[in-house]
Amino acid sequence: MQTLTPRVFWAQRHGDVYLRVEISDAKNLDISIQENILHFRGQGHGAKGENEYEFNLEFLKPVKSEIKHKSTQRQVNITVRKLERCWWGRLTMQERKPGFLAPDFDRWLDESDAEMELKKEEEINKVTFESRIPKDRYLGLKKGYLFTYNLVQFLGFSWVFVNMTVRLFILGQDSFYDTFHTIADVMYFCQMLAIVEMINPAVGLVRTGLIPAFIQVMGRNFILFVIFGSLDDMQNKPVVFFVFYLWSSIEIFRYPFYMLACIGTEWKLLTWLRYTIWIPLYPLGILAEAVAVIQSIPIFNETKFLSIRLPEALGSSLSFSYILQLYLLLMFLGMFINFRYLYKQRSRRFRTKKRKSN
Repeated sequence: MQTLTPRVFWAQRHGDVYLRVEISDAKNLDISIQENILHFRGQGHGAKGENEYEFNLEFLKPVKSEIKHKSTQRQVNITVRKLERCWWGRLTMQERKPGFLAPDFDRWLDESDAEMELKKEEEINKVTFESRIPKDRYLGLKKGYLFTYNLVQFLGFSWVFVNMTVRLFILGQDSFYDTFHTIADVMYFCQMLAIVEMINPAVGLVRTGLIPAFIQVMGRNFILFVIFGSLDDMQNKPVVFFVFYLWSSIEIFRYPFYMLACIGTEWKLLTWLRYTIWIPLYPLGILAEAVAVIQSIPIFNETKFLSIRLPEALGSSLSFSYILQLYLLLMFLGMFINFRYLYKQRSRRFRTKKRKSN
C-alpha cells in the first residue's frame, strides 16, 4: 500500500491549534508530537482513495505534547495546545506553506475576532463562577456599616488635619503648645472609634490582619490616653503636634480609599497615595511617639504616677518608667511587623494591577 499525504485544514485561537485531516473511516492512527513536530500516520479513505496517509508539521512556536483527536466517518479532528497563549502569524516554522495545508474557513477567525470570542468566554465563565458563590443576604448592610464608619473617621481626621494646618499658618510655632487642648476631644473620639478596626477582622467583616490592626490601634491609644491624656506636663509639649499631624496625614488618605472601595469605586491617585504615603509618614510617626514616651519618663519618675507599690522588703515602689522602657522596645518591634505587612500589601496590590494591565 502506497503512503500518501492527506489534505489538512487548520485554524487557531490564542491557546489552541485546530487541524482537520481529510481521511474518512480512519483506522490505525498514530499521532504524536516530538520536538515540536506533529507526526501523523493512519489508514483510511482520502483524496487518493483507500491508502495509508502521513504528514509532519513543525509548528511555528512551542506546543504542549498532549494531543486531543477524534475520528469520525468523514475526517480526523486534532487539537493541539499552545505552550504560550498568543497569536501566530503562520502555522509552521517554514515560511513557505506546505502544499497539502490550507485554512479551515469553517473555524477560521482573525485575531480581533478571536479576542472578542475570548472575552465573551471569560465573561460567561465569570458569571457562571459568581452564580455558584452563595450570596450574602447582609452584604448591603455590611457595606453600609463599613462605608459609614470610614466616612466618619475620614471627616474626623480631616477636621484634625485642616484645623492644625490652618493654626500652623496663622500662629506659627505657637500652635505647637496648645495642640492637645484644641484637638484632643476629636482625637479621643476617632481613636476610641478605631477600636472597631480590631473587631471587624475578628468577626470576618474585612479581610485584613488582626495583629497589625491591634498593634496600631492599641499603640496609638496608649500614647493618646496614657502619655498625653494622663500627664498635664506632656499636653503643652510640641511633640503632641507632630504626633497628631502625622497620624491624621496618613488617615485622610486611608479612610476615603476604604470608603470608596465599599461602593466599588477607585481613584488611581488615591490608591497610589494610600499604598505609598505611609512609607515616609509611618516611621516618622513611630519616631514622634518614641520621643513622647522618652519625654514622659522623667515625669513619671518624679510624680510616681502609675507606679506599683512593692512590699517593704523589696523597696518602696516600681516606677512606671520601667514599663515605658519595655514599651519602647515593643514599639519598634511592632513597627517592623506593621511595616512588613504594609509593604506586602503594597507589593501585592500593584503586582495585581500590573498583571491586569498586561
